[in-house]
Amino acid sequence: MRLNAYLARAGVCSRRNADLLIAAGRVRVNGAVAGLVTQVEDADTVLLDDKPLAAETLITVLLHKPAGVVSTAKDTHGRPTVVDLVKTVGVRLVPIGRLDADTTGVLLLTNDGPLANRLAHPSYEIDKVYEAFVRGIPSDDDLLALARGVELEDGVTGPAQVRRLARSVVELTIHEGRNRQVKRMCEAVGHRIIRLHRSRYAGLDLAGLEAGQFRRLSKNEVERLREGAKPGTPAAKGSVVVTRERPTAPRRPPRIEEGPSVPGATSLPGSLAPSTSPAPKPPRGPRSGPAGSGTSGRPGRPSR
Repeated sequence: MRLNAYLARAGVCSRRNADLLIAAGRVRVNGAVAGLVTQVEDADTVLLDDKPLAAETLITVLLHKPAGVVSTAKDTHGRPTVVDLVKTVGVRLVPIGRLDADTTGVLLLTNDGPLANRLAHPSYEIDKVYEAFVRGIPSDDDLLALARGVELEDGVTGPAQVRRLARSVVELTIHEGRNRQVKRMCEAVGHRIIRLHRSRYAGLDLAGLEAGQFRRLSKNEVERLREGAKPGTPAAKGSVVVTRERPTAPRRPPRIEEGPSVPGATSLPGSLAPSTSPAPKPPRGPRSGPAGSGTSGRPGRPSR
């Protein structure tokens, strides 16, 4: 790896600041003053100001980002950051991509630069799954437009997988990473987002994590991320699936008018479903009365 990346992994500073240290001649590799293009192997000896350095253990964590927390290492306005939430790891981690301060959900942080670059680069088409609580009720045409791509200020969006979770809740799976992309996509079809939650990222979800909690990814999970493997079989790109499923976002959505559901129940076709209305009564025929009773069906009265 490049020397600046090695210094960043060692927790010395960012790669940009590492270039300044290297240019100042303060870094030696195997006894020789290093240059900006110096490559480093695990067996090499790296000194900074004549003090040995060792690369940190690579760590990647999955954070359940809460609302009100910014996705940066530092904030000039003094707001809490995602880096603050994972300080107990003991190494310097940086977020892979960003979520808006008011957006909740899955966020990965790591000190593995190559992995972060791979996941953040749009060419790898990493699945990012969002649940958007919107104003109004999107029509099927709105969902189809989102799936095919909508015109934004920075160009038409790529194909997406779109699924209706409730009347005003839409799930979108995208592979791009434009600024505020999901919010702008929904606004483009006339539905402003009230709340946005990222439920999955690269096949990883928030199972077992409350807002503000995180866990370290296993070796197998990290290896799967490196290889670009995705669990399950995703739907075709640009598809629309109209289903009704319970959103996984924390419960603070706008009021949604939905009928009650019974877990595990299977609806019968209308022609097979038992009827709940009372059986019709057989028609009443005219009553027969004695002669002279007329057509009322009532017994006739004697003539006066």
